[in-house]
Amino acid sequence: MAAQPSTVKVIDQFQVAPPPGSVSTTIVPLTFYDIVWFCCCPVQQIFFYEFPHPTLHFTQNVLPHLKESLSQTLRHFFPFAGNLTCPPPPHVPYILFNEGDAAAVQVVVTESDADFNHLVVGKHARDVKTLKSLVQKLLFIRPSSSNTTHVAPVMAIQFTVFANSGISVGVTSNHVAADGRSINHFMKFWASIHKSPLQGDQGLITSSSLSLPYCSKDIIQDPNGFSSIILKDIQSLGDSGLSGDVADHDERVQITLTLKRAEIDELKHCVKTTQSKSNELYHDQQIHISSFAVTCAFTWVNLMKLHEKINGSSDDNVVYHFLAQVDCRERLLSEIPATYFGNCLTTILVPAKRKDLMGESGIVFAAKAIGRKINELGKVGVLEGFDNAISKINQAFQRSIVVTVASSPKFQVYNTDFGWGRPRKFDLVHIDAYRCFSIAESRDDDGGLDIGIVVERDRMDIFNAIFEQHS
Repeated sequence: MAAQPSTVKVIDQFQVAPPPGSVSTTIVPLTFYDIVWFCCCPVQQIFFYEFPHPTLHFTQNVLPHLKESLSQTLRHFFPFAGNLTCPPPPHVPYILFNEGDAAAVQVVVTESDADFNHLVVGKHARDVKTLKSLVQKLLFIRPSSSNTTHVAPVMAIQFTVFANSGISVGVTSNHVAADGRSINHFMKFWASIHKSPLQGDQGLITSSSLSLPYCSKDIIQDPNGFSSIILKDIQSLGDSGLSGDVADHDERVQITLTLKRAEIDELKHCVKTTQSKSNELYHDQQIHISSFAVTCAFTWVNLMKLHEKINGSSDDNVVYHFLAQVDCRERLLSEIPATYFGNCLTTILVPAKRKDLMGESGIVFAAKAIGRKINELGKVGVLEGFDNAISKINQAFQRSIVVTVASSPKFQVYNTDFGWGRPRKFDLVHIDAYRCFSIAESRDDDGGLDIGIVVERDRMDIFNAIFEQHS
C-alpha cells in the first residue's frame, strides 16, 4: 500500500562558503573526463540518519556546527562552491571560484512529515516524489553554439528533519565537476570534520586520517585532443542529448533489493562453471568475474525481462546494451592519485543479442560479456575509443534499449558518519532519469550488495514476480 502523501516545509536557507580568505580566485579547467558528463543530469544522493530529537534541537544545536564543518571542508573541495561556466565558442567551459561572487553552496533546511521508518526500514517501494522532495535541483547547462555565457552552481545541499525520528542529508552535484569517488571523498571528509571538535584558529582537524583532495588538473594529459572533439559532440546534441529528468514522479516508486553474499557467490560459481550458449565468443579465455559484474548481469537481464513482459519482443537478433563506468585512476600509464578531485572514468558499452540475454543462461552470458569488456581495458587501454564515446553512446540510446548502472560498492557510503552513527539508509535518486539502477554495499549483510531500481507503481507485481524468480 502506498504511503500517505507527505509535505516538506522550508524552515531556513542560506549559503555556505569556504572561510574568508582561505581560497583565492581560481579558474578550474575541465578535462575531457569532465566534459563528457555535460550529457548527463546532476547526481542526487540522500543519506538518512536516526536522530530522535525535535526540530528545534537540530536547528539550535546541530546546524551551526554543520555549517562550520561544511565551510572548513569547502576550503579543500572549493570547486563545489564554484560556478560551472559555459562561455560562447571557441572558449571552453570551466569552473570559476571567485570569493564573494556567488561562490558558495546553497543550503536549504526543511522539515518533513513523511514516515521516517517507511523510508529507511524494509525493502518495500517508496514514492519517488517523496524522495525527490529531499534533494535540491540544480540548473542544468550545456555548452552550445550560442553567443551567451551560461552559469550554474555546482552543488546544493538539503537537510531534512523528521521530528523525533531522523534526518536526511541530500546532496546534489553536477557530474561535470566530480565523479562518485570524489563526491564520496567530500562527504566522508565533511562527516569526519563534523564528528570531531574543531581545533585551533584555523579550525583544522588534526585527528582526521582522511587525505586532502588533489585538485590540480595538470596531471591529466590530452595529447590526442579529446577535449575539443568531445566538446563539439556535446554542442551537437543540442538540448535533447542523453540528459533528462522524469517530469511526473507521481506514479513511480524506488525499490532496494539486496543480493546477499551467499547469493552473489552462487552466481559467481554458476558463471564460472556453466558454459554459455554463446561459447564461441569466449572459447577458453580466463575472464575475471567480480561481484559487481554478476550483480550487474543479474539486474540487466531481469530489467530486460521486465521490459519485454510489458512491451513484448520477438526479434531474437535485436541488440540490447549495458553501460557502466570504470575508474581510470589506477589504470593509466601515468597513475592518477586516489584522491584526485574531478572525473576520471571511462565507459564500457556491452552489446548483447536478445537470444543470448533472454536465454536460459542469460545471466551467465551477461556476466561474461561485462567481465570481458572490463578485462579488455587492460589490453587496449582505457582511452581507446574515448574520442567517439558521446556519438557511440548516443546512437545506442536512440537505436537500442540501454540499461545503465550508477555508483559503486567501493564508495562504502555506509561509512559516512557525522557523529549520529552509520547511515540508516542510502539512496541514489537521480536514477529515475534513465533506465538506470544503482549499486552500493549492503548495510547489514557483509559482502552483500544493494540494488536501487525505479519502476512504475502499476508494474510492481510484474517486477516482483520476475526478480523473486531469480533471487
